Amino acid sequence: MRLSAYMFGVFLEFSLLGAPGIPLADDLPIMKNPSIPDFQNRQQDLKPYDFDAPPEGMFRFITTAEGFEEELSYRRTHEIVPVNVTDRFRSDTAGIFIVFQLHQHYQAFQVFGLCFPESVTGLNPQAVISQDAMYIALEDESGYLKLSPPPDGWGPGNYRVEIHAGEQVNEMSLMGTMRFTVLPAAPSS
Repeated sequence: MRLSAYMFGVFLEFSLLGAPGIPLADDLPIMKNPSIPDFQNRQQDLKPYDFDAPPEGMFRFITTAEGFEEELSYRRTHEIVPVNVTDRFRSDTAGIFIVFQLHQHYQAFQVFGLCFPESVTGLNPQAVISQDAMYIALEDESGYLKLSPPPDGWGPGNYRVEIHAGEQVNEMSLMGTMRFTVLPAAPSS
């Protein structure tokens, strides 16, 4: 392709002199000795992460439910969806489900749930009474944990579930905490 003499002149004007109205590099202001805090996040803009609240970050959402269903998503993958979302369960519940959806991830890992009796009569609040883990493959976008009742059944009271993610449970793998309540059995008539 050949450029006419006129087009060549316009090309030289834009490339050497800059487009009209656009400053050249020589015209831009230079900051003298900017301080490091000018380039960092301001402390008043940061929200501290709360490990005692439901997990955030890699979780799109996470909730407790009475069950789950597996549906075929629009991408033809299996999607786990919660059934009867609640944080209050009857003491005769066969299992408590924690259902979650994840943001995109680039490595397989496991999600762990450790259930503790936070305020249940006769149980040590530091003892794990139920736990579950789910392997999350690279293509998985959702999953669930099923907390089975302890041998004596669910006692009325409040429970907390630590959610961990990684290869094993340790103090660095904690992502957040879910809570639910078990109600006393209704009196039979």
